[in-house]
Amino acid sequence: MTGFFASRWIDAPPNVREAAGLPAGFRASGVRCGIKPSGGRDLGLLVSSEPRTTSAARFTRSGVLAAPVLTCMKRCELSALAAIVVNSGNANAATGRRGLDEAARMQGAGAMVARVPETRVGVASTGVIGVQLEGQLIVSGLAEARDELAEDGDGDFAEAIRTTDAFSKRASLEVQLPSGTVKLAAQAKGAGMISPHFATLLCFVETDAVLEPETADLLLGVCVKRSFDRISVDGQLSTNDSVFLLASGASGVPVAPESEDELRFGEALDALLRQLALLIVADGEGSARVGRVLVSGGDQDGVERVARAVANSPLVKAALNGGDPNWGRIVQAVGAALPGTAPLVLDVWIQGVQVCGGGVGLPFDLAALAEAVSKPEVEYTIDLPGSGAEAEVFFSDLSHEYVRINAEYTT
Repeated sequence: MTGFFASRWIDAPPNVREAAGLPAGFRASGVRCGIKPSGGRDLGLLVSSEPRTTSAARFTRSGVLAAPVLTCMKRCELSALAAIVVNSGNANAATGRRGLDEAARMQGAGAMVARVPETRVGVASTGVIGVQLEGQLIVSGLAEARDELAEDGDGDFAEAIRTTDAFSKRASLEVQLPSGTVKLAAQAKGAGMISPHFATLLCFVETDAVLEPETADLLLGVCVKRSFDRISVDGQLSTNDSVFLLASGASGVPVAPESEDELRFGEALDALLRQLALLIVADGEGSARVGRVLVSGGDQDGVERVARAVANSPLVKAALNGGDPNWGRIVQAVGAALPGTAPLVLDVWIQGVQVCGGGVGLPFDLAALAEAVSKPEVEYTIDLPGSGAEAEVFFSDLSHEYVRINAEYTT
C-alpha cells in the first residue's frame, strides 16, 4: 500500500485500505477562536452521536501536568467519553488554579454544545506553557464549532490542533474483520518536545467498531507502547501529552476479547499509530531525516538505555542531519549509557553495513555508506552481549532550524 503507509518500517495489514472521512457516528470541526496570535484554526471539536460510545485514554508521565490533563484525570469518565474539545496556541500548563478553572469551563461548554454530561467530555490543549488561557474565547468559539460539525470535518479538526507542525497528520482506514467492516481514523499533532516514554503530542482516534471499555483500554495501551512510546525528537517530555480512543459502535460490528476480530483490529490500530508516530518524528522541528535504532542483547534495561541514549545524542542526531556515517558517535552514546571498567564488546551496523565488530572498527566503503545515510530514513543496528532483549526507537536529526524555531518560539 502506498499513500499514508509511506515508511519502509511500517507494513499496512492486508485487511486495511485507505478511506476518507470519520467513522460512522462521529462529526468534527476546526475553527478559529483567536488563541493563536498568528491566526488560523485553533479550536477543534469532536462529537459522537452514539449514546453507548466507549473510550480509553493515555496521558503524559511528566511531573508537571497541564490543567487539561488533570481535568481529564479527575473529572472525566475516561471509559465513556463522547466528545473532545481541544485548543492549540496555549498549553494551559503551569497556570495554577485559574488554569484548572478554565479547563473546567472548557469542559462545561463542550458538554453544552455536544449535549452530553461534563464527565463525558475530554479536553486537551497544546502551545506555549505558563500563559493563562482565555477560556471565554473557547466558549465563544464552540458555538461556531458546533455549527461546523461534519462527518468529513477531520481535516479542519487536524488543522486546528497544529502548533509548530509543518503539516497536519491524519488518516482514515477501512478495516475488514471476520465479523464485518469497520472504520478507523485518527488525527495527531507533534513536532517538538518529543521524547520516548511518550511524546509531546495530541492524538485522537475514532472507530465505529463495538468495543467494550476494557478492550479499548487494552488495545490503546499496547499500541501506544509500540508507537508514541518509541519516538524522540529532542528528548524532552511534554506537560500535555494526551491520546484518546473513542468507539461509537455505530457499525454494529463487535470486537470481542481474545477473538480474531480483536487481533485484526489491533494490527490495524498498531499500524495506524506507528505511522502517525513516524510522521511526528519526520516533522521534528527542522528535521531532514528519520533514524531508527534497533538494539539487542541480554538485558532489557540495558538495551532500552542504549536505544534512548543513541536516539537522544546530539552528536548522533547532528551526524544524521549531515548524512555522516560517523559510527564513533554511536559507540560513544552506547558507552555513556553503559559505563564500566572493561571494554564493551558490541557490533554496529548502519544501513545494513557492519562498521564495528567486537568493539573494533571494520573497513567499509565510506562513499557508498555516506550516500546511503543521505536518504530520508536511516537505520542503525546495535548488538550487545547476550540475547533475548530488544528495544527500538525512532528519532529525528538535529538541525540549525530546530535551534532557530525554539529560540524564537514565544517571540
